Amino acid sequence: MIISESLDIIRDLLGHTSVTTTEIYAKADTEMKREALEKVNIPIEANLPDWTGDKKLMDMLIDLCSIDK
Repeated sequence: MIISESLDIIRDLLGHTSVTTTEIYAKADTEMKREALEKVNIPIEANLPDWTGDKKLMDMLIDLCSIDK
C-alpha cells in the first residue's frame, strides 16, 4: 500500500491536480496493467539479421560484457 505522502509526490510528478486522479493509477489491477502493456507492445520482426557470424563484432560485444576488466 502506498502511503499518502508518496501519492502526493507521484501526483506532482504526473502533473495531476488531485491525488484522486493519481489513485486511479495506483490501484491498477493486473488486467489493467496487461492491457496497458499490450497497447505499447511492439512486435519483434522475424527477419532480423544474424550477426553471430561477424567475429569482430562478436568479440567486441563479448569484451563489452566481460567482467574481467
